[in-house]
Amino acid sequence: MAFAISQRSARTFRRGVGIRVHVLVSRKATIRFDTKSEHPFLSGVGPCDWCFAPRVASRCRSCCCDPCGCETNGAPSLAPMDGGRWTAIPLEQHHQECDYGEKTMRRLLRTLVVGIVIAFIGPVAFAAPAPTDEISNWNQMLFRMGLIGGTSPVVVTRVAAIVQGAVFDAVNGIEPRYAPVHVPPAAPAGASQEAAAVQAAYVTLLALYPTQKSQLDARLAVSLTAISTRESSAAIASGIAWGQTVANAILTWRSTDGFAPAPPPFLGGTGVGEWRPTPPALAPGASPQFAYMTPWVISAPGQFRPAGPPALTSTRYTANFNETKAMGSVSSTARTSDQTIFAWFWASSTASYLWNHVALSLIERERDSSDDEPRHGRRHNSTLENARLLALLNLAIADAAIGCWEAKYTYVFWRPVTAIPLADTDGNPATIADPNWMPLFATPAHPEYPSGHSCVSGAAGGVLAHYFGDRTRFNVTSDLMPGVVRSFDSFSAALDEVQNARIFAGIHFRSATRDGQALGESVAGYVLETALQPLGRRH
Repeated sequence: MAFAISQRSARTFRRGVGIRVHVLVSRKATIRFDTKSEHPFLSGVGPCDWCFAPRVASRCRSCCCDPCGCETNGAPSLAPMDGGRWTAIPLEQHHQECDYGEKTMRRLLRTLVVGIVIAFIGPVAFAAPAPTDEISNWNQMLFRMGLIGGTSPVVVTRVAAIVQGAVFDAVNGIEPRYAPVHVPPAAPAGASQEAAAVQAAYVTLLALYPTQKSQLDARLAVSLTAISTRESSAAIASGIAWGQTVANAILTWRSTDGFAPAPPPFLGGTGVGEWRPTPPALAPGASPQFAYMTPWVISAPGQFRPAGPPALTSTRYTANFNETKAMGSVSSTARTSDQTIFAWFWASSTASYLWNHVALSLIERERDSSDDEPRHGRRHNSTLENARLLALLNLAIADAAIGCWEAKYTYVFWRPVTAIPLADTDGNPATIADPNWMPLFATPAHPEYPSGHSCVSGAAGGVLAHYFGDRTRFNVTSDLMPGVVRSFDSFSAALDEVQNARIFAGIHFRSATRDGQALGESVAGYVLETALQPLGRRH
């Protein structure tokens, strides 16, 4: 007797916590069960099989109803049918037939697993861990190094572009399929792509964070040990040598990009509408060199410069002012608890980390559903394709940051924490001063227009929406705010929340977030059309 399980159900089983048991029941089929299944038919709660949104038991004790709307909108429920095969059935039929109770179904599952194990005890084996994804591992490593090193949000955009650019050129240089970021393909035949990627990431990170050598050395040793279980020593040695070459070339190239030396402190001015250091730190403007730094892909820092903040006496500025004044105050009674939570959430980590983490989660989801039909004709489950996606993502983020900083230090517009207490000087009778007004949290030390987070998020959202589709369901988590998860059914919805988060925090006006997002989306479109194109493509 053979058992089979749908790929989607198998994916849900894999998400459960526990020991995976493979039972060989025929030459053609293997069934996998986890000791703690999360399939909604077999437990009281579990993620939606379609969108992974959390569900809660309500109508049926042993299944979960449909708060995420997937089944209501046509996605079928899954239930076991004759022969042990998982089959799609209508949701209402599932609810009518699912009356056994949670304990009964768990008991049946345990009985089934035990029976199969006893019957086929010879071939039973524990599942081996999935192959290590070194592209993802070192992407996570770069943000951990940035966190330990105290790297600012704007500077980490440059770090990530250097690392992911080097990783892509190292991988692509072995079996070239795309135009490089900078280093022409010239790797020796048979070199290991993974070893090249690991070495490129290691060398660039070591150059950027030399005091963290011990952590980087440990991660390098683990990565190369894992690769040695599936590739020859000759391939690994060749890959390491090529990765070193690429990393050195990328570091040399970007050493003259204008990042260093830093310019004199920028203190803005005291004119009406002009940025000046803000409380509590009263620090000079952060990283003004990004305003003139050499871009990665776009032709010039000001290529997508927005039109500028509205005039202080305009109706648009009045609306911006009053919205931030009401919603962004530390003592606001108009802001809801959820709005306060997501204002803090989007400021808890760098935008680069948050969006790279989303990218990794979507790559993992596609890997888990690799037998499903490709979405938008793309698969991101190979070393090269994953490296390309992360390179495009971080090149777009880095250039959006450069374009954003060029606009910030062009317009030098004041922050709400300055504008609201000094509103009686702006010449606008519709803006009322409040000398005691303070934002929800401390204002970043750089000019207000446009919003840096919205610029970077607009670029990231543009790249990821292009790859996965705008109407993709995903979660966002932060490395510095555990336990808080923001869930979205589209990238557009997430970008809307990012805009609101900066306003509800009291650190931006609406025009800055809207125009910042537009700048980032323009950069993403240009990068996607111009960079890392398939070889032989004609424009």
